[in-house]
Amino acid sequence: MSRLTPSLATLFISGWTLFGQRGAEAQSCTLAGPPVEAAWSRSIATAPDVAAAPLRLVADVPMPGTATRFDYQSLDPNSGRLYISHMNAGQLVVFDTRTQRVLANLDGFPRVTGVLMVPAEGRAYASATGNHEVVVVEDSSLRIVAHVPGPTFPDGIAYAPDERRVFVSDESGAREFVIDARTHRPITMIPLGGEAGNSQYDAGSHCIIVAIQTLNQLAIIDPGSAQIVRRVTVADAVRHPHGIYIDAPHRMAFIAGEGSASVGVLDLRTLQLTSVVPVGEDPDVLAFDPLLGRLYVAAESGVVGVFAEEGTTLRALGSVTLPHAHTVSVDPVSHRVYLPLQNLDGKPVLRIMEGSRR
Repeated sequence: MSRLTPSLATLFISGWTLFGQRGAEAQSCTLAGPPVEAAWSRSIATAPDVAAAPLRLVADVPMPGTATRFDYQSLDPNSGRLYISHMNAGQLVVFDTRTQRVLANLDGFPRVTGVLMVPAEGRAYASATGNHEVVVVEDSSLRIVAHVPGPTFPDGIAYAPDERRVFVSDESGAREFVIDARTHRPITMIPLGGEAGNSQYDAGSHCIIVAIQTLNQLAIIDPGSAQIVRRVTVADAVRHPHGIYIDAPHRMAFIAGEGSASVGVLDLRTLQLTSVVPVGEDPDVLAFDPLLGRLYVAAESGVVGVFAEEGTTLRALGSVTLPHAHTVSVDPVSHRVYLPLQNLDGKPVLRIMEGSRR
C-alpha cells in the first residue's frame, strides 16, 4: 500500500519575558479535556511465526569509543546526519548516512541518553544525565553552544515548533523540563506525578505527549501554557509505558509497554487502544518509516520487531535478534535501519539493515 510522507511566575525584562514568548501563530493543544482511560479488553495475541527475515544486512560500520551502551538516536533526513548517544562512553557520535562514515565523535556528554536534532533551530539537544543538564550542539560547526542545567535525569526530548520550546523528560525527577530554544534558558518544570518516559510532539494536535511510566499514563501538555491539559490512563496490556512514536497524519500513537513486553496502538481521535501486539522483553526505542508504514521496536532483550501499520492495527512481519539492540532509527528516504550495537567482538558497531517492502 502506498503512503504519503507527512510533511513559572513570568518575569519581564524590557518588555520581554525572561523565559520566552509564545508565538502569535501558535495553536492550542486540541487534546485538552477530562482524564480518559484507554481500555483494552482483549488478550495480547501470540506473535505469529514469520519465516521470512524482515531485515537484511547492509553493512557493519566500526564505531569510535568504547564497547559500551548506546541510547537514543536522531536523524536529520535533509542532511543525512544521524546523531547517536553513546551513553556509557559519554560521547555524541555524528554519522553521515549518505557516505556511511562517522563525521565526528563529540566529548562532553556524560551518560548521554536522549538526543534530538531540530533542523528548524540548526541544533541538536542531548540529555547529559551525568551532569544533570541538556547540552546544545550547533549542527553547522558541531560545537557545544550551551549547557542548560536543571533536570535530575534528563531522557527523551521533544520540540514544539510554534512555541520554539524543547521538552525534556526528567525521568527520576518525575517532571517535564522545558527550555526556550531561542535563549537556551529554562522556562519551567511541569510535575508529572510519576517517572517520565519518552516525550513526543504531535503535529496533528499541537500537543506534547509524555509517557508516565509508574502511573501507566500519558500526560498531554499544551506547549504554549506548559500545563498538563489531559491525562490518558493506559490499560495494563501496555504496562509501564516508556517509548512512544506518534504517526501524526494517521492520528495514531505507538506506545511500548516495558512491563508487558507489548506495543499498543492508541487512536488519537478516540484516545482508545485499537491494537496491542507482543514484542521482545523490555521494549525501549521505536522508529517508524512513514512511506512504507513500518514500525521498528527495539528491546533491551535484543529483539527488534518489525510491524506493518494497517489501519489502526499492526501486523507482525517478523523479528531479528542482535546483541544489545535496544535502540533503532530509520531513514525515511533510503528506508535503511540503524542499530548501534555496543559490543561485537569487543568493539562497538553500527549495524545498517534494510527493511522488506512487502
